Amino acid sequence: MSLFFKLLKILGFAVLGIIVLVIGLGALFLNFYPSFGGSPTESQKAEYANFTYYKDGKFKNQQYTDMSMSFSKILTLISEYRRTDVQRQPDKEIPVYKVDSLNIVNYADSVPRVTWFGHSAFLLEFGDKKILLDPMLGESPSPHPWIGTKRYSDELPIVVEKLPEIDAVLFSHDHYDHLDYESVMMLKDKVKDFYVPLGVGAHLKAWGVSEDKIHEMAWWDEAKQGDVLFACTPAQHFSGRGIFNRETTLWASWVVKTEDLSVYFSGDSGYSPHFKEIGNRYGSFDFAMIECGQYNKLWSDIHMMPEESAQACVDLNAKVSMPIHWGAFTLALHSWTEPVVRFSTKAEELNLPYITPEIGIQVLLDNTELYHKKWWEL
Repeated sequence: MSLFFKLLKILGFAVLGIIVLVIGLGALFLNFYPSFGGSPTESQKAEYANFTYYKDGKFKNQQYTDMSMSFSKILTLISEYRRTDVQRQPDKEIPVYKVDSLNIVNYADSVPRVTWFGHSAFLLEFGDKKILLDPMLGESPSPHPWIGTKRYSDELPIVVEKLPEIDAVLFSHDHYDHLDYESVMMLKDKVKDFYVPLGVGAHLKAWGVSEDKIHEMAWWDEAKQGDVLFACTPAQHFSGRGIFNRETTLWASWVVKTEDLSVYFSGDSGYSPHFKEIGNRYGSFDFAMIECGQYNKLWSDIHMMPEESAQACVDLNAKVSMPIHWGAFTLALHSWTEPVVRFSTKAEELNLPYITPEIGIQVLLDNTELYHKKWWEL
């Protein structure tokens, strides 16, 4: 009997040792792995306190947003997750069109052009300007490539190393499917300026981006780079890259304007009156990239349903729209094609002009009628 208890004691110490080791490794990972980024300084936090949407060390939405997860909500998610009649990712690699780096280098046309990299990542070109929007160009939207969902395609339209000098990068917020450590590390030396919401610059600084390249902006702030206006506009969402830094940085949408062009980029957002307010201030928009995907009724305050995405385009007074935030990763429980199908149905009901180009197609904004192929059905 004494031998049994000795073995039990040894087993107990072994289990305890494994638990301590796992906790220790987890703590080291959370505190020292670079992809988690940095944190705003105390002086920055003191400045943030001057904004009505910052309270008790946290940024807030303009409207109340419910992000609680009750036991009943968790049970609902488990029930949805167990469904076998939903195809949450494609059964084969989706088409990706290749882009020649020289085609980007030499593009200096007055006709604006956009190239989708999947999810919410875009290259916007006009004149001699080249602007990247939420360039998450990594393999997985997670702290480490081994964690989380994988990209639907093995390749991108162009590898990051072959991108030419970029005039500006705009980030909407610091979630992993929008702000990617590896992408920033590969881009930082070829980007003239980074425009980010308040606090997000701390991540870029931690990753070695020169401080003089980083421009942090509050909602309704404007900045100019030459003749291009960047306006940081509201969104209804949240932020955070770690366990303890939720809502310590701001989230936003973006307006890009010149004398001849007006573009809107939604970032991530639930549906709210801010779309109409942005439309009143900066519309009408020649082109709107609008979040449509990775949604669920349980978190509808922070991610729009596709029908709301279409209505947001109407609120913005957008001449042409494109549903984004889909086509690259599975981050919700709906079918991977459901966002674009539901958005298209509602857009047609609202007589809303929209496009659905394949990843990598270089879309000329003066002739958007060409980009209506239902490529996801092939």
